[in-house]
Amino acid sequence: MLASLLGVRMTLWLGPALAAPAPLQVVEALTGVEVNLNAEGRDGFQLTFSLGRGPGDIVDYPLLANPLLRPFSRVIIQVWMGVAPEVLIDGFITKHQVNPGNEPGSSTLVITGEDVRVMMDLREFSLPYPQMSPDVRVRLMLAKYALYLGAPPMVLPPITLDVPILFERIPAQSGTDLRYIEELAREVSYVFYVEPTLAPMVNLAYWGPENRLSIPQSALSVNMGPATNVTSLNFNYDALGPTTVLGTVQDKRLGLVLPVMTFASLRPPLAPLPALLVQQPNVRSELAHDTAGLDPIQAFARAQAVTDRSADALSADGELDALRYNGLLRARRLVGVRGAGFLLDGFYFVKRVTHSIKKGEYKQRFSLTREGFGAMSPVVVP
Repeated sequence: MLASLLGVRMTLWLGPALAAPAPLQVVEALTGVEVNLNAEGRDGFQLTFSLGRGPGDIVDYPLLANPLLRPFSRVIIQVWMGVAPEVLIDGFITKHQVNPGNEPGSSTLVITGEDVRVMMDLREFSLPYPQMSPDVRVRLMLAKYALYLGAPPMVLPPITLDVPILFERIPAQSGTDLRYIEELAREVSYVFYVEPTLAPMVNLAYWGPENRLSIPQSALSVNMGPATNVTSLNFNYDALGPTTVLGTVQDKRLGLVLPVMTFASLRPPLAPLPALLVQQPNVRSELAHDTAGLDPIQAFARAQAVTDRSADALSADGELDALRYNGLLRARRLVGVRGAGFLLDGFYFVKRVTHSIKKGEYKQRFSLTREGFGAMSPVVVP
């Protein structure tokens, strides 16, 4: 357990399929922890240990030989701020890096791992899914991993529900479950991730729209004197990012050529001045690709997914001290920004957070996004 002088504590859990608090000799050798939580892509962690040998350790480093630190051992990183514990990540070890040092005490062991989704990416399958909508296929695949999830998954039907007709087409999976689940999510502008709950070894799998309706986290304050809680905060606007789609698709049932067009993002708005509106007519537009064989519902869903993914023109990157912030900033949720002026204040979606923990230090680097300028609310609650 790493402890700062101000009371932030961390508990490390290790084990095979089930984990328990790590033994003392492992915890004493731990010198640093980094956890990366991403709205896009997998979550990961990195543990740095100091390697050493005692008088009787002739054959090998005892820490390196510890079975709890072998590949595919389960790792849970739990942070305590005050009396309320939160699980940052639940995953499995995938890499070892040993750095022998010439000076006593300078050798290190760096262990890297990914969240439990890595277990969904180990085996490839070739399976048909006749007359099953995308959400039904996702539920079937996630049922295989109940041991690692521990909680029923949250799978939401797409807005453009697509149930394939048997004599027209049979959807098929060719690859790992994780890749197929992510592919189905991209096609309907959905996301897929697995997050730990407050209880260790209980994870919630989510397949649905990006969570832009959550209760905002404690605000990030800049240029507000004693109320400032961020070390740095930088804003960037990319005018070439937002993209609309224009094209056609042939309806096989009616024999008609129908237009496929997108104009705006369908995600809940976070800013009153979205780039797709403000930049008109100077908005990038691309043709609808690979529409052959698709019905109009599929073609529109994929075109809208392109526009939704590209809509966030405004981003912010920064760093905060967890002690001054007095909490954990979580990815895949909303957070308020105040003190930067009307155009930059307001609510943002937290795209990425990197937690860096050392003895006496806990920093969080973050990346925020939204679709444009302006605050939807005149007040951001601290």
